[in-house]
Amino acid sequence: MSLDPATIRRIASLARIRVEEDEVEPLCHELNGILGWIEQLNEVDVSGVAPLNGAVNMAMAMRADVVTDGGYPEKVLVNAPERIGDFYAVPKVVE
Repeated sequence: MSLDPATIRRIASLARIRVEEDEVEPLCHELNGILGWIEQLNEVDVSGVAPLNGAVNMAMAMRADVVTDGGYPEKVLVNAPERIGDFYAVPKVVE
C-alpha cells in the first residue's frame, strides 16, 4: 500500500491535524516507510506462536526480599577515588 499526497491531506483533515503544504511530501515518504515496515512484519511466519492477550496473565519472577550488605565491599569500593575503611570519602560541602 502506498499513500499519495492527496491521501495524506485527507488523513490530516480527518484527524484535524494541520499539515502545511511543504510538509506533505516528507510526511508521505515517512508514512510510506512505516507502511513498508508493517508489510515486512506481515511476511513473518507466526504459525507456531501463541497469541498474547496481554501481560495480565503473566507472572513475574520473584526473589526473596532480604536486606543484605552485599557481602563484597572491596568490589564495590575498588573504583572509589577516596575511601575511609569500607566507606566512600566525599568532600565536605557544608561549612
